[in-house]
Amino acid sequence: MLVQRFSRYLSIGVINTLLHWVVFLLLNLGLGISQSWSNLLAFAVAVTFSFFANARFTFQAKATPLRYLLFTCAMGLLSFLIGVTADVLALAPVITLVVFSGLSLVLGFVYSQFFVFKERT
Repeated sequence: MLVQRFSRYLSIGVINTLLHWVVFLLLNLGLGISQSWSNLLAFAVAVTFSFFANARFTFQAKATPLRYLLFTCAMGLLSFLIGVTADVLALAPVITLVVFSGLSLVLGFVYSQFFVFKERT
């Protein structure tokens, strides 16, 4: 069951990642916005799709405002902190995208599975 859920989460994550990368690159390279803000704003655009798709198809759970807030705040903080780190270290934007995409896939799934969408008994 856990492997099947992760597979669904991964599939939705691919679409989410594409949305995130396109918005990040447009903001950072196209408009010259810092990596921290570009990463946070790109995350905000992609997270809504990801949250609702995962609630329905991955976790078969109700998408409530509290769950949305829990998920977006935690993952948004991760996004922003990775962007700040990239700004401080003057890393290339592609590194920011790759690091955030990898970490958010693993940490986001664990956080969603065991906290955000955990079945209350």
